[in-house]
Amino acid sequence: MLHRLQCDIVRMAGEKIGSLLTDMQNEDELFESAATLHAVEAQLLVMSQTLAHLAPELHARLNRIDWQGWGQLHHLLETDGPSRREAVWYGVRSLVPATLELIADLRKREPLWFQIDY
Repeated sequence: MLHRLQCDIVRMAGEKIGSLLTDMQNEDELFESAATLHAVEAQLLVMSQTLAHLAPELHARLNRIDWQGWGQLHHLLETDGPSRREAVWYGVRSLVPATLELIADLRKREPLWFQIDY
């Protein structure tokens, strides 16, 4: 059940990012809108924190996720690092879609990992 909950948190945050960026045409639009950027960064932080605390078994099954990229993004979001803009843009354009796709694929291949047990 923990696997499902963690993956649902990641999926919902990723979907929220997608909805926030729907009308944006390019990178500059995101970084010119302080409110949208703040909301996107908050969701990226939720995703990165959740991914950092995945159960080891689930982490191993998601071995194609860019763990280093997520770790760097997490660090930059928490510390306001100098290359934050690049990392945020890489996150929304690469990390988020790839991660959501890999989780969806795992759910299809191994549905038992995502069942709710009572």
